[in-house]
Amino acid sequence: MNMEATEKTRYSDEELEEFRTIINEKLALAKRDYDQMMAVITNQDSNDVDDTSPTYKALEEGSATQSKEEIITMAARQQKFIQGLKAALVRIENKTYGIDRLTGKLIPKERLKAVPHATLSVESKMMGKK
Repeated sequence: MNMEATEKTRYSDEELEEFRTIINEKLALAKRDYDQMMAVITNQDSNDVDDTSPTYKALEEGSATQSKEEIITMAARQQKFIQGLKAALVRIENKTYGIDRLTGKLIPKERLKAVPHATLSVESKMMGKK
């Protein structure tokens, strides 16, 4: 009665759908945050209708202490995160999502839930830093 004689080499379609949902949720939030950052950058000195939105106000007040350059840096990081999430969706389509690109083994679910665009297990990432 050996339940799993061979090591699992990929996540099941059901598991991939679960990850797709997580990634799409994170992607929607990431895009929203990016759009808000861009609004602050482009409307820094205007008195647009956007000024009345609570989110814009919070970012605008924050921009008094943060330079425009810092917000641009944050927006660039956010854009990179969005690209990482979109690449993860492609890997789901190809059924290669969750496979460590160094070892070819599955990245643990816990890591993927925390960092859904990960392409390395924690072990592989640490080996690369030595």
